[in-house]
Amino acid sequence: MRALNIAATGMAAQQLRVEVISHNLANMNTTAYNARRAEFADLHYQQVQRPGTINAADGAVLPAGVQLGLGVRTTAVSMQVEHGTLTETGGVLDLAIEGRGYLEVVLPNGDPAWTRDGALKRNGEGLIVTSDGFPVQPEIVIPEDARDITINADGQVWVHFDGEVEAQLLGQFELATFANEKGLEAIGSNLYRETEASGMPNIGDAGLDGRGRFRQGYLENSSVDAVREITQLIEAQRGYELNSKVITAADQMLGATTNIR
Repeated sequence: MRALNIAATGMAAQQLRVEVISHNLANMNTTAYNARRAEFADLHYQQVQRPGTINAADGAVLPAGVQLGLGVRTTAVSMQVEHGTLTETGGVLDLAIEGRGYLEVVLPNGDPAWTRDGALKRNGEGLIVTSDGFPVQPEIVIPEDARDITINADGQVWVHFDGEVEAQLLGQFELATFANEKGLEAIGSNLYRETEASGMPNIGDAGLDGRGRFRQGYLENSSVDAVREITQLIEAQRGYELNSKVITAADQMLGATTNIR
């Protein structure tokens, strides 16, 4: 019976939607996390009578026809490019990005990756790294005797040294933008990898060519809206139940057919 297969695709779709929602809620406190959304499309149609065909009885053109849908399929689980609000932390190396842009980091295998997680640290050599120890590009080393670290909106890192009045510039962070941010491949640890869908990174100074600016002492919150996610969770649960009732109804109809004497 066709209804069984159609309802099964509906249950699978709602189950995937619940999994995406649960992932969003699990990351509601993850720094700079962008919420995901499951997207669906209808499956192919069985064309019993195509619209516009000629009616064999009187030769008239059928205005609608008979097209029987075969269910639903998943088209994408896309990243919602909605930047979260900023929270003041007071951390000297906490760096939020106001607007578009990603920091470049180098993975252990030498490949580049991209992140908006600005909870930066300083390793044993004074190199500025991410929480997982990946160096931020361009590499900036803060000497041990440096004090009063200041990072301005353009990403310039200034420090003072004992006995010196003027601050010294150590380097400048850059930001990368992509033509299609949703095309980035998430690899975990708040990191993304560029793909053909995202396009090549456009790297440059903050505040130029549509790039955002830096805010020292702040971190970007997750963009997950808990109320919206719970609402969608209820919708997905009810959708799953309705599809299961279709399977129950189809089973009862098949049972009635087999019991015909």
